[in-house]
Amino acid sequence: MSAAEIKEIISFVGIALLILALGLITLSRKKLSGVLGGIVSFLAYISLIIGALIVFYVVISGPTG
Repeated sequence: MSAAEIKEIISFVGIALLILALGLITLSRKKLSGVLGGIVSFLAYISLIIGALIVFYVVISGPTG
């Protein structure tokens, strides 16, 4: 695999984490409450932060040569 393909897969993981965070935040706000809602919300925000850092890394690192 080339460096560009590896970067592409990493970016897909970041995007998937952002989509997962969106779904988990929506689930925790609409359907869950109490401790379970707090746990799901915490996991959602953790995946949001990790996904954002991954996408930020891919964008800042620039094109592969």
